[in-house]
Amino acid sequence: MTCPPPLRPSSLGATPLPDGRCEFVVWAPTPKQVELHIVGNESRYVAMERDALGYWRAVSEAKPGAKYFYRLDRDRDRPDPASRFQPEGVHGPSQIVDVRGFASTDSKWKPPALDDTVLYELHVGTFTPEGSFSALIPHLDQLAELGITTIEVMPIAQFPGGRNWGYDGTYPYAAQNTYGGPRELQNFVNAAHARGLAVALDVVYNHLGPEGNYLGEFGPYFTEHYRTPWGAALNFDGADSDEVRHFFVQNALYWLEHFHIDVLRLDAIHGIFDASAIPFLADLSSAVEGLSLRTGRQIHLIAESDQNDARVLRDSRDGGFGMQGVWSDDFHHAVHTLLTGERFGYYADFGEIHHLAKTLKNGWSYGGEYSRYRRRKHGNPPPKTKPSRFVVFTQNHDQVGNRAFGERLSQLVSFESLKLAAGITLLAPFTPLLFMGEEYGETAAFQYFTSHGDAELAEAVRRGRRADFQSFQWAAQVPDPQAESTFCVSKLNHGLVQEEPHRTLRRLYQTLLRLRREWRLSRAQRSVVEFEAARAVMLLSGDEAHSLAAIFHFGDAPTDLQLSVPTGSWEKRIDSAELDWLGPGPSLPAKFDSAGANPMPFAFPARSFAVFQRTGGGAE
Repeated sequence: MTCPPPLRPSSLGATPLPDGRCEFVVWAPTPKQVELHIVGNESRYVAMERDALGYWRAVSEAKPGAKYFYRLDRDRDRPDPASRFQPEGVHGPSQIVDVRGFASTDSKWKPPALDDTVLYELHVGTFTPEGSFSALIPHLDQLAELGITTIEVMPIAQFPGGRNWGYDGTYPYAAQNTYGGPRELQNFVNAAHARGLAVALDVVYNHLGPEGNYLGEFGPYFTEHYRTPWGAALNFDGADSDEVRHFFVQNALYWLEHFHIDVLRLDAIHGIFDASAIPFLADLSSAVEGLSLRTGRQIHLIAESDQNDARVLRDSRDGGFGMQGVWSDDFHHAVHTLLTGERFGYYADFGEIHHLAKTLKNGWSYGGEYSRYRRRKHGNPPPKTKPSRFVVFTQNHDQVGNRAFGERLSQLVSFESLKLAAGITLLAPFTPLLFMGEEYGETAAFQYFTSHGDAELAEAVRRGRRADFQSFQWAAQVPDPQAESTFCVSKLNHGLVQEEPHRTLRRLYQTLLRLRREWRLSRAQRSVVEFEAARAVMLLSGDEAHSLAAIFHFGDAPTDLQLSVPTGSWEKRIDSAELDWLGPGPSLPAKFDSAGANPMPFAFPARSFAVFQRTGGGAE
């Protein structure tokens, strides 16, 4: 007769108990002894007991607000891997926080369906001068009025210092101290929900940052079997990986349950190496589905992946990862190359209108075709699924910040091209994502910045950043990631929206988002027509009784397009070339009648788009 395995704890870290005491749980199979060290005026050590799985437990009279370490083998103090708050940074003590005692005010809140979602990605530290969760709240009304439905916050897990993109976090459960910590985060979520805005959180399960990363001293959280571009890979399929998986699944549930986060954006899942029969991501999606059923809340998992792999969206019960959405890098690359003419790096695989047309039809362009950049076949056929499951963008933190100088599109292309980028992103049938400031043409760069306390690590980051751009002969000029000035130039200037052409661009974004809601474009039937020679594409949305035609011209010179649209009377809704949008002047008719199959000539200015609505049927 075999004995059942010991029960795995449902809560990690420090959890206040109903009787006023606090339970501490940490998975640490590597050290021979672990003690709880309560620090302060009355510093004391508390013995911890180990179970068969390697979890150590102790109960103490310590109250919320108390600080503590775990002492490993009586020779070193280390913060709690599941710390809820690191008030003194990545090397300091952890602090007990009673997250269950937070006052949530969103009991009647219902997040939007994915079909109705418009994401707005922001970085807490650079969105406002203060760089805190609280400082975001006064901006929420304007974002809701713009037409945003979901604020996507870049990673907030505790990182070293006060300046970082967030992907160097080392305490996945601890909201960054310089942003305001867990209480300010909860207040921000409450405020967003009160304004009808959902909150998405970017979480990083493919690696941890180097500074303050002590997990390897506790147990086999990492593996040498794989390497990521960012450091040691997390152990999701080796010996003892069940407990590593548990650590990160519980982390996801922590944000969703205790902070009422609505969406988790999973960073670079192609960096999660896992050859097991049931992948970690499938475990994660199953756990989140269970929470959703228990709470009655609609929760979405959106994966960032550049692999064009249909398994990401396939149900976990059918051998997939069970994600509700996935980023479509192909959309970005197709639009960016048409707008800028850039062809270096992965842009070598794009540049023709058919790349965009195929992405508009399918969700991504490469579904098993040969990639010149990768020098091999790339991707597999996209699944037949709702278009809203593909998240698209023309700017985001990676595509802007991973340029040598962090230039936004506003610094690379003309105003007419900025309007064209807005049109194709918001009128495509997918779930759109805007990068903070995009809606008014922010001119501040978004550069790569860090504030490591380890001088050797800081210098290694500088060298690595320069090496990344060596082939472009930019190395000597690449901004220093450690310099405070690199961080400061990346802060938004919200005052620009009061000036032209920024005011008009924001008004265009608002108008397009209103049209998107009115026509429910992510739910509408669609067809795509490409004009290869003219570098243009037309999206037909709706049905015979309710049709919308959006035409996007990426050419550098005016062109005549022969358009065939369903029979009936058509009226122009938007023309980016009109003077009202600070364009060169319209050349398209305000109204026309279509006979259906017979093409009609239309004169399109360079870098322009127009939207026509069918207002009446005709003889079929």
